[in-house]
Amino acid sequence: MEKVLGVLAGIGHLPVDVVLGAKEAGYKVVVIGVVPDTNVELPKVADNFFSVNIGKIGKIVKTLQENKVQEVTMIGKVTKEVLYSKGVMIPDWQAVKLLFSLKDRHDDTIMNALVAFVEKSGIKVMDQTIFLKALFPAPGVLSKRKPTADELADMDYGFAMAKKIGGLDIGQTVVVKNKAIMAVEAIEGTDACILRGGKLGKKVIVAKTAKPAQDNRFDMPSVGVKTIESMIAADAAGIVMEAGRTLLVEREKTLALANEHNITVVAK
Repeated sequence: MEKVLGVLAGIGHLPVDVVLGAKEAGYKVVVIGVVPDTNVELPKVADNFFSVNIGKIGKIVKTLQENKVQEVTMIGKVTKEVLYSKGVMIPDWQAVKLLFSLKDRHDDTIMNALVAFVEKSGIKVMDQTIFLKALFPAPGVLSKRKPTADELADMDYGFAMAKKIGGLDIGQTVVVKNKAIMAVEAIEGTDACILRGGKLGKKVIVAKTAKPAQDNRFDMPSVGVKTIESMIAADAAGIVMEAGRTLLVEREKTLALANEHNITVVAK
């Protein structure tokens, strides 16, 4: 029996990595772009490609079923701000019903409800990382420049604080300077958090970790070219990410850009 994987794709390069890994593992891959501006490579590498607004969860499931998808993974950036931005999310009645059934609108609450809805239709939601294991960095300094003693102290502090906000399901990123928190990621997302933190401190440190109770089926933290571009705009000095639990996307391009701007990158 042919193995068919569905990929609900957000923004970024990760959906492409998943498709290529799945095809190498023998899957036929059906991709549904759930937000505008998904990677331009997706229609080329997928066996079938569809665009369906993230709010049309009934249509998303119907499309998966029509294409005989047995398993699905959700990958790529879909920030929660789509729930609050006019014209971005256009919900169908099933999405409205789901949202109004929630006890709150924490990230995990929303995603767990979506997972339950999809699996109720008979489609298994897979671990996001199955085809991405090679993207997890090992502990150590990944950039050419090593952190200074002060930067390393901020990295240790920021890492601990990122774990705390992750435990509260607020976000996965903090920006720190001299062991003071400049910015905490919330609904605005990582890049906006970095830019905001950079306005409040010079040569800040960014820390990004997985949540203590991270569900590997959704919202795995990642660092990539866009992260470094935001750090350059914020004049940040370095970033620490959680080794083995944070995805380093487009590693060569990401580290080359960091090295070009003397940014130190550490996996802890």
